[in-house]
Amino acid sequence: METRVLGRTGRSVGVVGLGCWQLGGDWGDVSSDAALSVLGGAVDAGVTFLDTADVYGDGRSEKLVGEFLRSRPSAGLTVATKMGRRADPHTAQQYTLDNFRAWNDRSRENLGVDTLDLVQLHCPPTSVYERQSTYDDLDTLVSEGRIAAYGVSVETVDEALTAIARPNVATVQIILNIFRRKPLLDVLPAALEAGVGIVARVPLASGLLSGKYDESTTFADSDHRNFNRHGEAFDVGETFAGVPYEVGVAAAQDVAAFTPSGASTAQLALRWIVDQPGVSVVIPGARNAEQARANAAAADLAPLSGETLAGLERIYDDQIAEHVATRW
Repeated sequence: METRVLGRTGRSVGVVGLGCWQLGGDWGDVSSDAALSVLGGAVDAGVTFLDTADVYGDGRSEKLVGEFLRSRPSAGLTVATKMGRRADPHTAQQYTLDNFRAWNDRSRENLGVDTLDLVQLHCPPTSVYERQSTYDDLDTLVSEGRIAAYGVSVETVDEALTAIARPNVATVQIILNIFRRKPLLDVLPAALEAGVGIVARVPLASGLLSGKYDESTTFADSDHRNFNRHGEAFDVGETFAGVPYEVGVAAAQDVAAFTPSGASTAQLALRWIVDQPGVSVVIPGARNAEQARANAAAADLAPLSGETLAGLERIYDDQIAEHVATRW
């Protein structure tokens, strides 16, 4: 698999990674055996970057990743986790050095490592990005050896640009997909110029861009695609990329028409992200090893043609932009 430097971490990672949210929760039930199978399938297919968080299943995702790391000690993986969403209440005042240390220590125990490769602030209140003390505290964690590098996971392009301007922010994780194009305008160019890595999340718009859903598709009660369609539990942009479900289903059917021969629509959607200048790694999730291997294979597709890129842009302009372009 093609590798790229992950921003200021200096690490090289495969361009397709694995998002591990679904291994912890909020996507229906995933057994431990199934989760470990997903991890194995992804790594065997060339994935070297795993993205998790301390709140995915209240640490379950981290623990499963840690178990996998112990079974593959020489796999050369980079593991990113996140911190901050454990705060209750989730306010800017909770983002303190003492809490950072406590959250980090829990993640280090869950993952079974002394030093965390990359820790990302997990979509904190906007004011957290703006204050100097945030970055001073993160620098302290690096100096203490708790973390090797830090980044941020953001909801908005303005938050991303604020973080990119900070000298020691290694990476920015942001929603980027065929239905969420706003980061292309300013965020990716700014990151590229600053040497900050871009981790592209929600690449398939919660599965919409797999082309497999229709108006009658249902989701489990424990699946955020059921319980967070209107932002009831967290930012609605994390569910179907903020696109109304019926609108997204119709647009995804039009996207599917551009799928290259021998590829899947999901692979088309992932390749579109890989083709964007400034992207370091894209992190699709997977529910089984077959999906993980198929996602990784998107890196083997040829870059998309100009005709395809123009067609996908038209779909966005005609069907999606009115729902997302002025948000986030």
